[in-house]
Amino acid sequence: MSGLNKKRVLEILSRSNGDDKVSMYCDRALSTLILLNLLAVSLESIDQLSTQYGFLFWAFELFSVTIFGCEYILRIWSSDANIDRKTESSAKSRFGYIFSFTGLIDLIAILPSILPLFLGQMDLRWLRVLRLVRLLKISHYSTALEDLISAIREERNAFGAALYLFCIALFVSSALMYVVEHEVQPENFSSIPTTMWWSIITLTTVGCGDVSPMTSLGKLVGAATAIMGICVVALLTGIVATAFANQVARRKDIFEAEIVHALADGIISQEELERIKQLQTDLGLSDEHAKALIELLSERGTAKTD
Repeated sequence: MSGLNKKRVLEILSRSNGDDKVSMYCDRALSTLILLNLLAVSLESIDQLSTQYGFLFWAFELFSVTIFGCEYILRIWSSDANIDRKTESSAKSRFGYIFSFTGLIDLIAILPSILPLFLGQMDLRWLRVLRLVRLLKISHYSTALEDLISAIREERNAFGAALYLFCIALFVSSALMYVVEHEVQPENFSSIPTTMWWSIITLTTVGCGDVSPMTSLGKLVGAATAIMGICVVALLTGIVATAFANQVARRKDIFEAEIVHALADGIISQEELERIKQLQTDLGLSDEHAKALIELLSERGTAKTD
């Protein structure tokens, strides 16, 4: 019975596949609470609101930490629900969750309210920064962050080469601008490290406008830096975009392969359907996309049989 309860708790806390209403409502409730926490942290930084509604902010923080704390404990408790106890221990499974990326984020989410109990009074600004980390808890219910990390990892060589070019452009433009503008604007271009601020905002095409070249050579270096920035930023963006597109295509191929395997005997059994649903959830595919693929491959299978 205990194992069954653990498995059910794990199913509820895991990303919903759309069929489990309890899991879906739990996902939505926790996601809403996370977003409300971000709003509360932002509003609490306004001195007038913090003074006037301090008790409400404190009560909401206490409520949030209680919910997040219970969620964290339940995730640790249920993390061994699906393991093969012959080959893996419960302790290994639980420590695997605790030291995983999502496990560490879940821990950090409750630290802002726990740390003052052990360390006494702390700078509220740092506590607010820690509370903002709760936004990363959305990774439990969305694959966006995983997709970004995977995309960069898969294209790490190309991404590293683009960053190398960016660093070259940064140091060369900073050194040149320091040489040609230092005598005219010693307060803005006092050293190469100080000039790097100008180079970064120019290379990234942000252009804050607080610092700009005054000499003809300085303007020429500035124009060349802006052009280099457009090229390098476009290169980085293209690399990540291509990696994202390849990842989406790969997920579709994996899902299609699973459906084709399930349709090998002409029908999809209940066990195979559950496996397909779980794969759909893991890959982050929408119900419409998954249904369309199943119907298309079913029709192809029927056509081949005919």
